Amino acid sequence: MAEADKVVLVTGGAGYIGSHTCKALSQCGYVPVTLDNLSTGHAAAVKWGPLHHGDVRDTRFVADVLSRTGAAAVMHFAASAYVGESMTDPQKYYRNNVTGMTALLDAMTLTGIETLVFSSSCATYGEPAVSPIAEDTAQVPINPYGRTKLIGEQMIQDYACAHSLHYAILRYFNAAGADLDGDLVEDHDPETHLIPCVLNAALGLTEEFRIFGDDYATPDGTCIRDFIHVGDLADGHTRALDHLLGGGASLTLNLGTGHGSSIMDVIAACETAAGRAIPARVVPGRKGDPARLVANSQRARELLGFRPTRSDLPTIVASALRGLRKVHGVAG
Repeated sequence: MAEADKVVLVTGGAGYIGSHTCKALSQCGYVPVTLDNLSTGHAAAVKWGPLHHGDVRDTRFVADVLSRTGAAAVMHFAASAYVGESMTDPQKYYRNNVTGMTALLDAMTLTGIETLVFSSSCATYGEPAVSPIAEDTAQVPINPYGRTKLIGEQMIQDYACAHSLHYAILRYFNAAGADLDGDLVEDHDPETHLIPCVLNAALGLTEEFRIFGDDYATPDGTCIRDFIHVGDLADGHTRALDHLLGGGASLTLNLGTGHGSSIMDVIAACETAAGRAIPARVVPGRKGDPARLVANSQRARELLGFRPTRSDLPTIVASALRGLRKVHGVAG
């Protein structure tokens, strides 16, 4: 592969999953070029390539960055990504996720970039009737976040029909944990991800952890999710890029572990890691939260050789705890 083919534009590369993927890209010999408006990302997380500060919704800006850097491909992470917020502020999600996708695809068309890896979500499936969830499961999202991700998938497919676009749509499940080397942490403001919220209560950074509903149709009444380590997700993205740049066909894949953990399972794992009981209180469930989301990732294993190696719950929780202690200066 020519050196020019190693440059990859990563939108949202200063964010949680994007920054971990930039590290993985660098380790695989790529040069990740981050484009981020830093509304939720952190400039300090951009360590493996240059940062271009700007908005993915600005077609001219994106096209200029693509042209000046000589990028051969794009990984698109930039998006608003909170289910609960999408229920109360849907306009933000359509403005950022759909308008951002339109601008990016237009910029790629203008500059002749034909390779795209898209960060999609299991939220596109909604409340599936089957578990684990395969890629051909009906997509009936039940919240604006999931709907905007599904629209993004459909836009990519439409552009691919009209232009020479090769793509990988990666529907991943619950990203969790932090870089095992300690180079990156999970740092959201406000924090809404489950595991750091539980650990914040364990560390005394919050008064308690709120369990949103305990009357779901699951063994212990709490929601079940497929937690996948962010490092394994990053590996899946680099494998998808290698596949496309190596001449592989466009694909749509789930990235998960095939194993579900309930909220109560997570609390127990966090109590073990922190060595203390965690104050928790049950509150009413939230609109838009499915009871169970667990992946069937067989296609990713077959087509990309994707096999999570860091996604057991103790490893995820331990890495997240180390990261939170680093962020908040809490002794371990």
